[in-house]
Amino acid sequence: MEYGTQRLVMYPHLNAAGILFGGQALAWIDEEVIIFSANKLGTTRLALVKMSEVRFQNPANIGDILVIGTELVKIGRTSITVKCELKNKTTNKVIVTVDEVVMVNLDYNKQPTPHGLPEPD
Repeated sequence: MEYGTQRLVMYPHLNAAGILFGGQALAWIDEEVIIFSANKLGTTRLALVKMSEVRFQNPANIGDILVIGTELVKIGRTSITVKCELKNKTTNKVIVTVDEVVMVNLDYNKQPTPHGLPEPD
């Protein structure tokens, strides 16, 4: 897994319990997967199609530094599937894991189109 982007948990990222809001974590994951996929495919005309089960394992608190990891899982004709993990750099504990995030390559009419990467045999 490649770890790249880092985020600092600040007050606007917290829920009513005072820990990282799940929606914020998922927004960061969505953004990271788009960046990862764009780098692989050479385009930013991508859309999120599916997220598999989301497993929140540990909380993140104010001031924690989080790192986001991505890993290529599968290449389809018009899609790319990526595994993503949000990990607490401060405690070294995994915050949330998403085993499959599927992004689809879009043409100028916002319709799925082949991306040109070779599909594995």
